[in-house]
Amino acid sequence: MSTASRQVVVYNERGLHARPAMEFVETANKFKAAVSVEKSGDEPMKVDGKSIMEMITLAAVQGTNLVILADGEDAEAAVTQLADLFEGRFRDEK
Repeated sequence: MSTASRQVVVYNERGLHARPAMEFVETANKFKAAVSVEKSGDEPMKVDGKSIMEMITLAAVQGTNLVILADGEDAEAAVTQLADLFEGRFRDEK
């Protein structure tokens, strides 16, 4: 099994609210790899990237640094596609 990780930044003005969190979860669930997301800082936490409820608990506002981690045969592809969502701002804004 392979592992992969990538640091991303929440660029969206409204943070990682319900719609982008759901898009993240839907994308994560397309992969066999286990996906988790870590948030550091004052309130560090690690959540299941395939669970909408857990993703929402991150309370990731604009500017939050997160780390996407994946473990499994398609880990690198999962992390790449999930990081691309952040880079593209979840098509939320320009």
